Amino acid sequence: MLKNLVVRVLIPLGVLLFLMIGIGLLVTKVMEQVWPFTVEDGVNREFAGDRHDPWTAISAFFSFVGSTPCIIAVTAVAAIILRLTLHRWREPIFLCAAVTAQALVFFFATLVIDRKRPQVSHLDASPPTSSFPSGHTSAAVPLYGGLALVLATLVRATWLKVLCWALVLVPVAVAVSRLYRGMHHPSDVLSSFLNGAACIAIMANAILNPDVEWSRRRTPVNPGARR
Repeated sequence: MLKNLVVRVLIPLGVLLFLMIGIGLLVTKVMEQVWPFTVEDGVNREFAGDRHDPWTAISAFFSFVGSTPCIIAVTAVAAIILRLTLHRWREPIFLCAAVTAQALVFFFATLVIDRKRPQVSHLDASPPTSSFPSGHTSAAVPLYGGLALVLATLVRATWLKVLCWALVLVPVAVAVSRLYRGMHHPSDVLSSFLNGAACIAIMANAILNPDVEWSRRRTPVNPGARR
């Protein structure tokens, strides 16, 4: 069990963390004046200059969808429903683990990368964390993407699978909303997709993989040995 934890979870997450930090340093210290990063400010100004209802209200909703309180609440409810419906632990643990993993990578990456918010008017209060990566987007990807993965494997009808995978549009809407509201640079949200997707892959390989045994198998008792 400990070996599985180290090989399948801790090492991959460590690699992911260093990768995210490397990307952050590359974006903020090395390639800040290199295309396509030189056009990021222009993208933010385009979003800021074209704000009007109902898009402003819609962006507020999806920004809330990616917020920490909403992410925690939806993850908890989804995990409970999966547990009660499927009568097993793998799926709910996978979902919670994927969301938690991205949060850890996000948190430690922001301790190293100190990127300022875009120089446009902000429609939300600026969190104390760095602009890189986007916490809202990073959290939405493993929650709704992970939920789509779980649900798509449980249904058989093609139209139901398509409906399940439509959940991946939620983090896309969250990402666009964060750009629209002036809270992140494009590279912030794109890097968050990498973080979230990688956490889904890591936790799916560690938890959903039927070949991985996390509990010790009980040795069957030989009735004849008791005589």
